[in-house]
Amino acid sequence: MPRPPERIDGYLPLRDYAAIGDGRTTALVGLDGAVDWLCVPDPDSPSVFARVLDARRGGCFELCPDEPFEAERRYQPGSNVLETTFTTASGSVRVTDALTLASEELAPLRELVRRVEGIAGVVPMRFRLEPRFKYGRRETVLCRRDGIPAAHAGHHALALAPIGIDGVEATDGAFEGRFAVEPGEPRYLAVAFAEREPLVLPTRRHVEERMAQTEAFWPRWSENARGRGGPWSEAVLRSLLALKLCVFAPSGAIIAAPTTSLPEWIGGTRNWDYRYSWLRDSTYALDALVRLDYLDEARAFFSWLQHAARLTLPRLQVLYRVDGSTRTEESELDLEGYRGSGPVRIGNLASEQRQLDVYGAVLDCVWVYVQQHGQLDRKTGRDMAGVADWVAEHWREPDSGIWEVRSDPTHFIQSKAMCWVALDRAIRLAEQGAVPDRRERWQREAEACRAFVEEQGWDPERSSYIRAPELRELDASLLSLVLQGFHPADDPRLDGTIDAVKRELAEGPYVRRYRGEDGVGGEEGAFLTCSFWLVDALARVGRVDEASALMDELTGLANDVGLFSEEIDRRDGSFLGNMPQALTHLALVNAALSVENGEHI
Repeated sequence: MPRPPERIDGYLPLRDYAAIGDGRTTALVGLDGAVDWLCVPDPDSPSVFARVLDARRGGCFELCPDEPFEAERRYQPGSNVLETTFTTASGSVRVTDALTLASEELAPLRELVRRVEGIAGVVPMRFRLEPRFKYGRRETVLCRRDGIPAAHAGHHALALAPIGIDGVEATDGAFEGRFAVEPGEPRYLAVAFAEREPLVLPTRRHVEERMAQTEAFWPRWSENARGRGGPWSEAVLRSLLALKLCVFAPSGAIIAAPTTSLPEWIGGTRNWDYRYSWLRDSTYALDALVRLDYLDEARAFFSWLQHAARLTLPRLQVLYRVDGSTRTEESELDLEGYRGSGPVRIGNLASEQRQLDVYGAVLDCVWVYVQQHGQLDRKTGRDMAGVADWVAEHWREPDSGIWEVRSDPTHFIQSKAMCWVALDRAIRLAEQGAVPDRRERWQREAEACRAFVEEQGWDPERSSYIRAPELRELDASLLSLVLQGFHPADDPRLDGTIDAVKRELAEGPYVRRYRGEDGVGGEEGAFLTCSFWLVDALARVGRVDEASALMDELTGLANDVGLFSEEIDRRDGSFLGNMPQALTHLALVNAALSVENGEHI
C-alpha cells in the first residue's frame, strides 16, 4: 500500500531500502526515491553516495515529487529493476531505477539510469545529485563538460545526463533541478561514472538501449528459478535475484553484502564491513546455485574460490576481496554512522583469525562441485588433499569460530564438527579418485574429531550439543550438524539439539546466535540466517509441518520488495545489519527447497 516515507534525523528505516545492481556494484534506493549508497566501480571500492552512513556528509541522489507524496514500489517481475510509484494531490508518476548492463558499444564504466514517466495528472518533481567521492573524504569539484553537468575528485568522476529535463543548477556542492511530469515521453536522469579512464557522456539513444537491454536480461536470467520452492516460490525467486546482486561478475566472487557498518543494534558498535567473500558461505552458495540449476554461476564461483584459496594454501583465509586478494586491513572512517551508530569501518580484521569451520565448508563445496561436474583438475586435487592434511594436523587447536568472536579462541564444537566434515569429504573425494588418496590418516583423524564432538560437546541434561566444552551454552550454528549430515537424519541427538535451540535461543520466529560473551560489547538483533537454518534442520529430520509453519512466518518478515537484512529487531521487526544479506537469502533458498523435498518424500 502507498505510504509517506519518513526519515528519522535524516535516516530512512533500513526496511525502506531496495537494492539494484549490474553484477559489478550495487546501490541502495530508498522508498522516498533517494539513492543513499553506491560504491564505484566495485562493491569494495570507496563510496560516491553514503548518506545511509552519514545523513549530512555522505552524499546521495534524491529524486521525488516536489510536494507531499505517498510511495509504493515493486521490482519488475523476475528482475532487479526497481519501479517506484509516487502519488500526490496533483497526480502520479513512476520512477524506474537500474544500474544498466554494458552494451557492445562504448559505455560508461558504471551507469545509473532513472526513468521518469507520468501516469496521471501533472506532478512537479525535484532532484538533487550530491556526490561525495571516497567516503566523503575528497573535495568534490562541480563543472560542465560539453554543457553536461559533471563532478570529479582525483581520479573519480561522474556526469549527469538530464534527458528531457532543463535548468540544472549547481548549488552547495550539488546539482539540482525541478521539472513537471505528465503522461507522454519519458524523461531520464542518467549518471555515468568513471575511474582512471575517459568519462563517457550518455545520450538518449544509448541510455534507452542500455535500459531496454537491462530490463530484458533479468527475466531471462531468473527463468530457471520460477516455481521452485513450493508455496514460497516468490521468496525463492527474489532471494536468488538478491544473491545475484552479491555476485561480482568479473571474478565470480559472492560478497556477504554490498554494504558496510549498518549496525546490528541502533547506537551500538557491532558495525562490520561485509563487502568481501567469506569462504564459509561457499557450501551454502554452491548448494543453492546447483539446486536451482545456475551452473554457470556455480562454476564461476568455484573457479574464484580455487584462485583465492591458492594464495594461502594449505591454510585458508576466512575472507577475500572480490578480486581474490587478501588485503582487508580494518580502519575507521570519520562518518557519523547510521543513526549515530559508530564506528563506520572499512576492511575486516576477521581475515586474521583462525576459523576452522571454513575448511569443512570449502571441502564440502568441492564435494558438491565434483558430484555435479565429475572431476577436478590434477592441481586442484592436490591442493584440496593438502587442505585435508592441514585439517588432520590442526583440528585440535582452538579457534574464533563461525561467529568470528573477538574474545580468546576456544574449542567451538561447531568448528570441530566442520573439521570432521572436511575430512569426511576428503575421504569421499579420494574414493572417487578426485584427490590423492591419504584416506588412512584422514579416517583416523576424522574418528578422533567425531569422538571429541560427541564426548566433549554433548550435554546429556539438555539432550543437545553445546557451544564449547568450557562454554556450556547453546549456539544456533550447531544446527549445521544437521545440515552437513554429521548424523543420520533419524538420530535422536539431532532432534534434541533442534529442540534445545528452539527452547533456549528462539523467540517466536526469531533465533539468536548465542547468549554468551564474544569480546564485543552491546546488543544485537536476531540473526535471520539462524531462523532459516532452523527451518532447514526441521525439514531434514522429517518435521516438515513445523518447518512449513516457521517458513510461513519468516517469509512474512521480508520488506515490501522481498529483501532481508542480516538481523532483525525482535521488538518491532526493524531491519538491522548489512543488506541485502547473501547468507540470509541463501539460507531461505535452501530451507524452502528442503521443505519442498521433504513434502515430496
